[in-house]
Formats: sequence, C-alpha cells, structure tokens
Amino acid sequence: MSAPGENLKINGARLWDSLMEMAKIGPGVAGGNNRQTLTDDDAKGRALFQTWCEEAGCSMGLDTMGNMFAYREGTDPDALPVYMGSHIDTQPTGGKYDGVLGVLGGLEAFRTMNDLGIKTKHPIVLVNWTNEEGTRFAPAMLASGVFAGKHTQDWAYDRVDAEGKRFGDELERIGWKGAETVGDRKMHAMFELHIEQGPILEAEKKDIGVVTHGQGLRWIECTITGKESHTGSTPMAMRKNAGRGLALVTELVHEIAMKNQPNAVGAIGHIDVYPNSRNIIPGKVVCTVDMRTHLLDKLNGMVDELMERAPKLCEEIGVEFSCEIVGQFDPPAFDDGCVAAVRDAAERLGYSHMDIVSGAGHDACWINDVAPTAMIMCPCVDGLSHNEAEEISPAWAEAGANVLFHAVVETAEIVE
Repeated sequence: MSAPGENLKINGARLWDSLMEMAKIGPGVAGGNNRQTLTDDDAKGRALFQTWCEEAGCSMGLDTMGNMFAYREGTDPDALPVYMGSHIDTQPTGGKYDGVLGVLGGLEAFRTMNDLGIKTKHPIVLVNWTNEEGTRFAPAMLASGVFAGKHTQDWAYDRVDAEGKRFGDELERIGWKGAETVGDRKMHAMFELHIEQGPILEAEKKDIGVVTHGQGLRWIECTITGKESHTGSTPMAMRKNAGRGLALVTELVHEIAMKNQPNAVGAIGHIDVYPNSRNIIPGKVVCTVDMRTHLLDKLNGMVDELMERAPKLCEEIGVEFSCEIVGQFDPPAFDDGCVAAVRDAAERLGYSHMDIVSGAGHDACWINDVAPTAMIMCPCVDGLSHNEAEEISPAWAEAGANVLFHAVVETAEIVE
C-alpha cells in the first residue's frame, strides 16, 4: 500500500479552532467542560459534530446506542471501511481534549483529504462513541462495549444515573437514538487518537505515544462491616471501626501495586462511609478498588492477593470484609499491523515517539476484540486529565492528528 508523503499535513490552526468551538458547548465552572453523556449539552455537541461532518461531504449513520458514524466514500464499494474516532462526552469536571481530540482530529483528517483531493480505496468512517466516560451511567465505554458484544443492549438501556434516570430513556429524550442495529458494522481497522492522560510523554519529551497495549482493569467493590457506636464513650479496645478497616485496605492496595511495578497501579477512588456522622464510629464502609496492569496474569494475581489478605487484616481488628468484582476488562494487545502504521507515520513525519501502555480504558480497548485496532497518544501538561485544568499545546494536537491522518490514509490505501 502507498504511504502519504511526509509533506501532507493537516491544518493545525483549523483543528484548534474546532476544539475551542466545541468547548463552548457544556462549559465547566473552571475553564473545562461539563458535557456529560445524554444531556442537552451532549445533544448540542452531537448536532455541531454532525453539521461539520456533513459540510465535509460525509453522510451520518446512527445506531441504537447513539453511536455516530460519519462516512466518507472509498473507490471500492466492497472494501471494508477504516474507522477512526473517540468520544465527545466529558466528566462533570472534564477538560476540553479528553476524547474530543480524537473525534475532531478525525474530522480534520477528512477536511485535509478534501483539501488535497485524496481518494482512498477503502471508505473511512469517523465515529463518536456514546458514554465513554461512564460517569453518569456506569460502566465506562458502555456503547462501544455493546458494539463489541461485551454487554447486551437491554442491560445498557437499564443503566441508571444518580437520579434514577435510565440510559435508554435519556437517549430517546435527547433525540439521538438511531435505527441501525448496534454492532452490525464490519471494520477493516480502527484508530483512536487520545491525549495520554498521564505524565510519561511530556517527561520523556516525546511528541507521540505509540500505544502497544491497554491496561486491563478490575473494579472490586469492597464492604467493610463493623459496629456503629459513640466516638466519645466507646473504649478504644472495644471498637469495631470500619473506618480503620478502610485505612488498612487502602494501604494494602498501595502495597500490592508497588510490588508489581512497572505498569501496575491500584487505588481506592470511591468511598461511602456509614452513617457518616461526626460522633459515630463508622459501622460500614463501601469502597471501590481500581487495579490495572497490561499483563493478565499479573492483574489476576493482584486481585487474588487483595482478596486473600484483606479479610485477614480486617478480622484482626474485629471487622468483616467482603468484596465482588463490579467492572472488568482484560488487557488488550493492539494489532501489530495497525501499531506499525502509527509508528511508521510518526517516523515519516519526523516526530519523536516511544512505545507506551495506555493507563486508561478507551473505546479502542473494546473494538480491539472485533477489528484490528491501534491508538495514538499525544502528551498533556503534567499528565493531568479528568480535570478542568487539563491542557495540551496546539503543536501536540497537530502532531497527533497528523499521525492519525497518515496512519488512516495509508491503511485505507490512497488511489493515485
């Protein structure tokens, strides 16, 4: 297949303008975005994205999970499409680039193909996956998970937010439930551009991360049960303090992650303490442990150690421990051919690059199970993400989009 010449590049200023225009929809309180999935602002962002895609000559498909597919024709109607994309939904206190860069970087690739008169054998499709963040409706990567057969659609429709609103009802309410059967599409390949959401690329002074693996994930919901009693009148030796159990488990999670370095992480991110009163010793704590690494055996070993040691630690202080896995996916190894296309594009364009493991979950991790897939990462300042202060430079955005453009066009095969 022929590769695009190194002089073929996207319009970085136009990409940046699009990022800033999308950021006006669902502004946060501190300079970022609050454009949570299936909200009115999500609907407005989708409408703007569709308008831009149609202006670029694409037709728009929409499936029953609300996934949006902008289609650019290829010269061979029988060739499977090459996909690219990410998501435009955000965290409640999200940044302007997480997910959005991958979608609008793909849009800029379309615009550049039009500017340069590039035709490809394979059609190219740009996708906006619904509810990647999972902050309003758990779990994360919900719609791509249904697309890849990881969840049933009925189960996904029944997910509820903190106010008890159903995913399926909210999808209909905002008017973005399509008729196309989710998962029916077949892909030649899929590429996702994303900010790193970690500090490695910036620290190593690299323009591009060539993502070879994603981290596997286990979310373990833990319940520590003690006995509620008065903080002032209960002798220390007679307490059954679930809060103390939480402290022990927190340290255990850290210890397990540290001894499984490198590329292993663990933390407790969500905690509910009952009854959560100033003068009552906690009688129950419910928390969620997040453990991740890119090696399946290591990941399973970390979970096994937590489940073996935590009950014993809690028993020693008179409280009980129980747990269950409430979210999981195994570590994906991305397709060698697609990874090579990303690496070759970075080389051809003269960008510094390094292989990297994705520390976060992404839609590409699910799609990797149904089609050859790879990811491209660009740095973000201080590795900060899921925060309104998330920041990248225009040069980083342009480099990432250029690599996406080259990898996608090469894979879709330029027609001279």
